[in-house]
Amino acid sequence: MSITNKKALLALAIGGFGIGMTEFVIMGILPDVAGALDISIPQAGHFISAYALGVVIGAPLLTVIGNRCAPHKMLLYLMVWFTIFNTLSAFANNYGLLLIARFLSGLPHGAFFGIGAVVAGKLANEGKSAKAIATMFTGLTLANVIGVPLGTYVGHHFHWSISFLIVGVIGVLTMLSIHFWMPAIETNQKQNIKSEFKVFKKLDFLGIVLLTTIGTGGFFAWYSYIAPLITEEAGLSSNLVSYGMIIAGSGMVIGNFIGAKLAELFSPLKAVIISLVTMMLMLLLNVVVAPTGIAVLVMTFIIGMVAFTVSTPIQMAVINSAKGSEMLGSSANQSAFNMGNASGAYLAGLPIAFGYGFTSASLVGAALAGSGVILALVILYFRNQKVGKEKIALQD
Repeated sequence: MSITNKKALLALAIGGFGIGMTEFVIMGILPDVAGALDISIPQAGHFISAYALGVVIGAPLLTVIGNRCAPHKMLLYLMVWFTIFNTLSAFANNYGLLLIARFLSGLPHGAFFGIGAVVAGKLANEGKSAKAIATMFTGLTLANVIGVPLGTYVGHHFHWSISFLIVGVIGVLTMLSIHFWMPAIETNQKQNIKSEFKVFKKLDFLGIVLLTTIGTGGFFAWYSYIAPLITEEAGLSSNLVSYGMIIAGSGMVIGNFIGAKLAELFSPLKAVIISLVTMMLMLLLNVVVAPTGIAVLVMTFIIGMVAFTVSTPIQMAVINSAKGSEMLGSSANQSAFNMGNASGAYLAGLPIAFGYGFTSASLVGAALAGSGVILALVILYFRNQKVGKEKIALQD
């Protein structure tokens, strides 16, 4: 790969870092935001939901709106939007303003990753698309190791708004990187909006988007309740929660590149099956060992690593199934990730609300990952059936 293309991938990774930081840092500074705006913590939780809603709506919407715009220019425009509204979040002085700012901040998230994944694939050498996409997602994983702990620390010890100002600075760095490093990539001027939306008539594509929602929901079911799992179930100090988040993030960084290797060794969908089966088994093991002190931190690393082996393969699977509408399909998959975030956290919360303990979240996560495996096998079965019929037709 040329130096120019490597710089372009670095620009995407910097953008991924900023997006990952703004998505997850709010969870660490939620009490600080609630206190400063004089609202309850459950009310402050609406800022997480508002961002996720922005991602779900913005991913397909902004991708379609910009379908005639050259990808390198669209990525720049998306990051301008991201930077403006994350910076404005820092100056929001009441519940309503911050809620609107968080929603608007989330709109470019999915489109940036969706378009970025397709661009990364085009920048890669032959057969190295998985590694290129994983490089972009490295920014997201590193955000959990560096950006989120930094933003949480600053938010606790100084002011929550500084966390969003840092995100704004990262946004500016991304804009400059894209402007100077991203090569010109032409768009398909013949493609119109109506033909783009035909991808939603493909059962194979819809199946993979549903697979993303269900399968990755298994990870979010566990991750949403990692803090009480460490403190309440394992009985460890609350001071170890921040270290637990860093440990999980470190696992995600490694898992991201393992997933890329799996996608190269097997087909993307088969790699997804391997990842989800392993995730299911590790979450079941977590139910048994998490209450035994330090083992919970070991499992935090392992589950974080295993969970992120699915990111690159599933993104490649959806791009492959959305031929002719790759960027819209790739962006729609980012919406699915966030629906998995919301549904995983909600479903895992149900048994906890009924008093079954925080390890029950891992059971829910295992059930969701297992359901994802079943769905992936069904998709693979129908693909094989289709290939078989096509071979028979050719012979006739």
